[in-house]
Amino acid sequence: MSSETSSAFIETSNVERKQDLTEDQEKEKPRLDEGIEPVSKRQMKKLIKQKQWEEQRELRKQKRKEKRKRKKLERQCQLESNSDGNDRKRVRRHVVHSTLRLIIDCSFDDLMVLKDIKKLHKQIQRCYAENRRALHPVQFYLTSHGGQLKKNMDENDKGWVNWKDIHIKPEHYSELMKKEDLIYLTSDSPNILKELDESKAYVIGGLVDHNHHKGITYKQASDFGIHHAQLPLGSFVKMNSRKVLAVNHVFEIILGYLETRNWQEAFFTILPQRKGAIPTDKACESSSQDKQCAMVEDGSDSDSSEEEYSKNETESPHKDEQQDKENSTESTMQSAPH
Repeated sequence: MSSETSSAFIETSNVERKQDLTEDQEKEKPRLDEGIEPVSKRQMKKLIKQKQWEEQRELRKQKRKEKRKRKKLERQCQLESNSDGNDRKRVRRHVVHSTLRLIIDCSFDDLMVLKDIKKLHKQIQRCYAENRRALHPVQFYLTSHGGQLKKNMDENDKGWVNWKDIHIKPEHYSELMKKEDLIYLTSDSPNILKELDESKAYVIGGLVDHNHHKGITYKQASDFGIHHAQLPLGSFVKMNSRKVLAVNHVFEIILGYLETRNWQEAFFTILPQRKGAIPTDKACESSSQDKQCAMVEDGSDSDSSEEEYSKNETESPHKDEQQDKENSTESTMQSAPH
C-alpha cells in the first residue's frame, strides 16, 4: 500500500507540475505579444513598396541596359545622318574670319595689384571664349605678356599654352604692328569711332585700375604718336555710370558690331544692367516730356494767379464803394450837432 500511495502521489504531483507549466506558458504568451508594436497602414504600404522595389531590381537593371543600347543606336544613326556635313562641328564652316586685329595691351602689369591681375586674367579668358564662339572672329593678339599676369596664368590656368586662334607675344604691340595701322581705343580720346576698318589693328588697354590711373592709355597713345579714338557710346547710349568699360566688354562690343554692323545693338547686347544704359533717343524723349510737364505746371500756376487777379479786380470797386459809404456816414455823424 505504501508503494501504491507513493506512486499515486508522484503522478499527481507530476500532473500538477504540468498544469503549472502550461499556465506559466499561457501567461508568458501575452507578455511576448506585448513587446510587438502593431503595424500601421502607412508602414504596411512602405513595407510592401520596399518589397516590390527589391523584387524589381533586376528588371530595372535590364531597362537601364536597354536604354543605354537605344541611346547608342540613336547616336550612331545621328552620326550617319550628319555625314553630309550638317553636324554641330561643321557649323563652323559658316564662320567668316575677320581680318581686323584686336590687341590687348598688357604693358600695365606693374601698375596693378595681384587682385586686379586676376580680374584681368578672367577678362582675357572671356575674350578668348567669345572670340572662339563668334561668327566673325578677329585676329586676337595678347602683347607684352609677362610679369604677374603670366605667372598667374601659369599657376591657375596652365591650359593657356594650348589656346588656339590667338597670338600671345612678350613683345610690345608697337614692335609687331605698323604704326599707321594702330588705333588705340581709349575713352579719353576726343575722336569718335564711327566705323571699324578691318585693315587696322585696334588696341585695348589691359588695365584694371578702378580709375586710379586716369588718362594713362590716352597718354601712351599720344606718346607713341599713334591714332586713338573712343567707341561712339555717347551717340547711342546714356549711362548712369562713367563710360569706362571692362576689357572684355570692349572686346565683345567690337565682335557684336562686326556681326550686326549696328553700334546700338552691339552696346545693348553687351553692356551690363548695372551701368543703367538707355538709348539716347528715349532719354531725349523722357527729358522733353519732363520739360513739357514743367511748362504745363507753370502755365496752370499762372492761370490760377490771373484768375485771382481778375477776382480781385472785380471785387475792388465794390469794396471802394462800401468804404466811401462808411466814410460818409462817419463824417455825417461827426458833423451832426450834439
